[in-house]
This record gives sequence, C-alpha cells and structure tokens, in this order.
Amino acid sequence: MKSLSCLVALLLVSAALSAAQTYPNPNRWAEEIKAFDLWDSKNSVPEHPILFVGSSTIRLWKTAESFPNLPVINRGFGGSWMADSAHFADRLIGRHKPAVVVVYAGDNDIASGLSPQSVRDDFAKLADKIHAALPSTAIICLAIKPSGSRIRFWPAMKQANSLLEQYADEQEYLAFVDLTALLLDKDGQPDPALYEADALHLNAAGYAKWSAALDPILKENYESGSPN
Repeated sequence: MKSLSCLVALLLVSAALSAAQTYPNPNRWAEEIKAFDLWDSKNSVPEHPILFVGSSTIRLWKTAESFPNLPVINRGFGGSWMADSAHFADRLIGRHKPAVVVVYAGDNDIASGLSPQSVRDDFAKLADKIHAALPSTAIICLAIKPSGSRIRFWPAMKQANSLLEQYADEQEYLAFVDLTALLLDKDGQPDPALYEADALHLNAAGYAKWSAALDPILKENYESGSPN
C-alpha cells in the first residue's frame, strides 16, 4: 500500500507540474520587448497606425514593403503564443493607439499542446484588453495557417479557427480573416512553393498572396475607423 500511495503522490505532483508548465513564462521575451521599447524611444512612428502583432508569421512579414501605402508597425516576436501578446499588450500595442490591430498567433500554442479552447480564450483576453484601452480600434484576427511541418496539428488548428471565428462574430469591433485557402495546392495540402525550406514559415510568394488579399481589408478598416 505504501508503494501505491507513493505512486499516486508522484502522479499528482507530475500532473501539477504539467499544469503549471502549460504556459511558458512570458518574460522569456523580456529582451525582445525591451528592444521594441528602445526602438520606439529613438524613432518616430505613424500616428494611429495599423499594428501587426503575434508570432513569427508576423515577425517575418515585411509589412512595410507589403503595404507601402498604409501606416504599419510590426510588433511580431517569433515563437510567441497568443497569451504572450496579451501579457505585453500595453507595451506592444497600447502606447501606439493604433486604428487597426492585426493579430496572428496560436500556431505555436497548438503545436505545444495547448487546446483550441485555450487559444480562443487567450485571444479573447487580448481583444478585451485592447478594446478596454482603445474602444475605437478595429481588431483583425488572422486564421492559424496550415503547414507541412505541423500537418498533424491541423485538425486542432482548424477547431481553434472555428472558435476564433465564432468569438469574433459576437463582437462588433472584431473581424476574423481566413487566408488559409490561399496556401493550399489542388489536393488541399499546404503548397510547398509558398513555404520556406522548414515547411513552416511562409516565403515571399506566400506572403505576397496574403498581402494582396489583406490589403483591401486593411484599407477598409483603416478608413472607416476613428482615432482613439
């Protein structure tokens, strides 16, 4: 019985540790966020910009080149989760008083074992935080993309996308934009021609497709918005 009790205790400790480790410490990004702070202190930025925030899909997007006629700021930090953007929202987003915020995250979350519901809940926290501080700001949530290297996670990612879309539909200031179909080949699989060699990140051709589709949506939201 004693050995059984010890085993149960070990399992409970293991479960507790697992739960505690579900979310990595957001301060692992402290240096990246500090770099953004430093850049902002030394450079001028557009007034009421369109601000992109999220993981490496945002960080690697050459947004200034992709949207040359729009006032954009890129605040992507690679490897981040949706909750990380929510944690640093004041420093990444609030200070710039953007007219539009474009969010892409959840890819890393699902691949690391987070549930689709948790991704939706974390986006809700981020959106609520932005809306409370900047009630006139439009928020665009981009669907989690498919990729060859993470194809086994695609069912969960699709579920997360469905939940994100449902949530966005309930809020007047939110829009869900699904660009995933642009990345698929004739067989419905991620098109290797649109991805880097890692089969995870988009290449220039992939970003070109996304930028062309998103450009009119950004213009519509930016032109119809009002300053905060």
